[in-house]
Amino acid sequence: MVSLENPLQPHENGIRLALEQARIAYEQQEVPVGAVVVHDGRVIGEGHNLRETLNDPTAHAEMIAITQAAGFLKSWRLLDCTLYVTLEPCPMCAGAIVQARIPTVIYGAADPKAGASQSLYSITTDPRLNHQATVMGGVMELECAGILREFFAEQRAQGKK
Repeated sequence: MVSLENPLQPHENGIRLALEQARIAYEQQEVPVGAVVVHDGRVIGEGHNLRETLNDPTAHAEMIAITQAAGFLKSWRLLDCTLYVTLEPCPMCAGAIVQARIPTVIYGAADPKAGASQSLYSITTDPRLNHQATVMGGVMELECAGILREFFAEQRAQGKK
C-alpha cells in the first residue's frame, strides 16, 4: 500500500516561522534567510540575517537563533532541539550546529554553492566529528528558494548585488 501522507508536513510549521524571519530580513535589505530553534514545541531562538546591519560576517540567521536558544536554556548544549532554517546551512553555521549538539536540522532550499549539510559538504552528518545531526532538506523548498530569487532579482535590478 502506498502512503499519500507528506513526510515533510510535520516540519512545515517550523519552516513557516523561519520564513517569517526571512521576510523581516528582506524588509531590512538583508539576504532573506530565517531560522528558528524549537524545544518541546516552543520557539526558544529565532533569527534572520543581520550581516549588513551589524557589519558582522558571522551574523547569519542560524547563529543568532542558536545564541538565543542557548541563552534561553542556559546551556550551550541544545539537546532535544530542532533547528528550522530557510536555506541549507553554510560551513560556519554547520560547525555551530555540531558544536551546539543540535540533533535535528530541517531546511527549505538547498544551497549548491555553500551548503554544508548535504549539497556541497556534509559537516552536520560527518561521522568523523563528535556529533552528527539528522538533516532533512526540501521542506517548503519552493517558498524558501522563491524569496531568495525575488530578493536577488530586485538587488540586481537596482544594481546592487
